[in-house]
Amino acid sequence: MQEVLGTLSPEQYVLVYNAFSFGLAAFAAATIFFWLGRSQVAPEYKTALTITGLVTFIAFYHYFRIFESFDAAVTLSGGVVEATGKEFNRAYRYVDWLLTVPLLLIELILVMRLTQAETVSKSTTLGVAAALMILLGYPGEVSEGIDNTRLIWGALSMIPFLYIVYSLYVGLGEAIKRQPEDVKGLIKLARNVTVASWFFYPVVYFAPFVIDLSGADAFAVIEVGYTIADIIAKAAFGVLIYVIAVRKSAASA
Repeated sequence: MQEVLGTLSPEQYVLVYNAFSFGLAAFAAATIFFWLGRSQVAPEYKTALTITGLVTFIAFYHYFRIFESFDAAVTLSGGVVEATGKEFNRAYRYVDWLLTVPLLLIELILVMRLTQAETVSKSTTLGVAAALMILLGYPGEVSEGIDNTRLIWGALSMIPFLYIVYSLYVGLGEAIKRQPEDVKGLIKLARNVTVASWFFYPVVYFAPFVIDLSGADAFAVIEVGYTIADIIAKAAFGVLIYVIAVRKSAASA
């Protein structure tokens, strides 16, 4: 990794640096918005918004650590990028996902107000599948270089990922039909945003193989791509959860 960081161009350094900075600001603002927004929803939806804010707070903390790690590992001085010898810690991103990805699915389930049995069952099965997906992807992410190790572990992580996609469309399909008409479309949109943004992660993960990237190019594409996907999957998705909760609260008032 030190060799890769040392070969970043000034433009790549600035792009990655600004992406991390933007993610940090986006998640900080989203956390404040969601937690203050709890006062705008009925009591039965406050837990969903609390978890929504928790997701973005966890992301904010880990982006702060990622930003710190990148800033310590590489410097730009006089138009020259140099590795400092300190390691860029990619584990922060996977720890973040291990905590937030299951919670993202639980947000959607909670705001749907299913029966207690359905809520517990779907939260448990989808949460475990999400954690397994992250754990399987990590060995490939931290492997040295873009090689078969990344390809194999990435393929394995796609198994629980596809199960989650199947469950969101088939397993929750009947539950969505039971939702009030004025929020049914929003819930479908939230589900589609979840799936679309999550598909972006494997696209980024496998991008170095598809477009034959390596070294600094692969690093920049992966880090910026993951940051964009995180903002959509957490902050933008959270706004949809907030709107659904507000509408359902108004309808039940």
